[in-house]
Amino acid sequence: MASICFYLHVHQPWRIKRFSVFDIGHNYSYFDDERNKLYLERIARKSYLPTNRILLDLINQTEGKFKVSFSITGTLLEQLEKFAPEVIVSFQNLVKTGKVELLAETYYHSLAYLYSKKEFNEQVEMHRKKLKELFNYQPKIFRNTELMFNNEMANYVQKLNYQGILAEGADHVLGWRSPNFVYNAKTADNIKLLLRNYRLSDDISFRFSSKDWTDWPLTADKFAAWVNQINGNGEVVNLFMDYETFGEHQWEDTGIFEFLKAFPYKVLSHPDNNFKTCSEALAAYPVRGQLDIHSMTAWADVERDLSAWLGNRMQQRAAEAIYALEENVRASRDQKIIEDWRRLQTSDHFYYMCTKWFADGDVHKYFNPYESPYECFIAFMNIITDLKLRLKIASCPQTEIKQAEMPKGRKSKINQLKYISQFLQTYEK
Repeated sequence: MASICFYLHVHQPWRIKRFSVFDIGHNYSYFDDERNKLYLERIARKSYLPTNRILLDLINQTEGKFKVSFSITGTLLEQLEKFAPEVIVSFQNLVKTGKVELLAETYYHSLAYLYSKKEFNEQVEMHRKKLKELFNYQPKIFRNTELMFNNEMANYVQKLNYQGILAEGADHVLGWRSPNFVYNAKTADNIKLLLRNYRLSDDISFRFSSKDWTDWPLTADKFAAWVNQINGNGEVVNLFMDYETFGEHQWEDTGIFEFLKAFPYKVLSHPDNNFKTCSEALAAYPVRGQLDIHSMTAWADVERDLSAWLGNRMQQRAAEAIYALEENVRASRDQKIIEDWRRLQTSDHFYYMCTKWFADGDVHKYFNPYESPYECFIAFMNIITDLKLRLKIASCPQTEIKQAEMPKGRKSKINQLKYISQFLQTYEK
């Protein structure tokens, strides 16, 4: 028996503007609404809406034998409510079938677990409330941002009363073992672990349209045959991937939609195969082993670690800078400042600062608004400076930057920056 756990991650960030040093003190609008709207409408048209229709048809036509699990970030849900509410309706229709599971995660798709457990807890609770509000749904399974996972996190999430957690089936963690079984972590006996079969998942999400791949073209028959080979050598095949695989990373003309329509039927044609949601898979199969995972794993690039987000000094500095503001942000009680601060935590901002080169990251460059990682870092740090300025003003309501005293004219930009710098230094004392 081999069950297929088909899980799709649905996310888009609030991308920031190309915020220049001359915007500091003049522009509190950090996010590029025009670009975000443009990207979201494109993704909704090319990916979300057509794929949701296909998934709903598959559920109905197979009489519920086909099942799927989703995690949908709060940042995406906010944008869908604002720019494409019809997509939310299509997800609601899927959830109503009872054959779709929604997973818990951080609302802002953040790295908060690494820097602030308080912020992490609040974002997980925010996400839970959003799923309740839009889908009347209570998640049972957790997935952390970018499938981040280690022993300590398993123990921490177990205390939040989730039944299971998703992680990457990294070779350096598994060794001789297979990702096609249920595991638990050494530090957490009461929470089960589903590991991504990255080879089969990436065959669809990254290699599907690559004509240089030795197994191109990937047909539904061929893929189902690979799944069937696991019968007797595994119990659950975890196909985890970004939802944008369908229609955006892999365009319609690659045949990805036709593949999606066909492969569930080919899999189900084998009497020993079925589809299960994440919680169903964990309920159906016992734990077959314990994993001791000290270093944090993740699902990006060949190294399966955090280096795609925190691998260089720019990324580290930017992450440290945003979380260093937490105490002052909370003390401000300014809801707009708090919202901006949280949107700036989204992992994509740090991903755009990545200086590594790896083939399986190429698809993520589609929606990177920057020409270089250095450009992203500069814009982000300029926003950090502006946010500090707002916090200083919020902490001293009787003071403000006196615009009348600000040097005027194009030639006075540097003097304006000096004025702002002196203002910040004064209130940091």
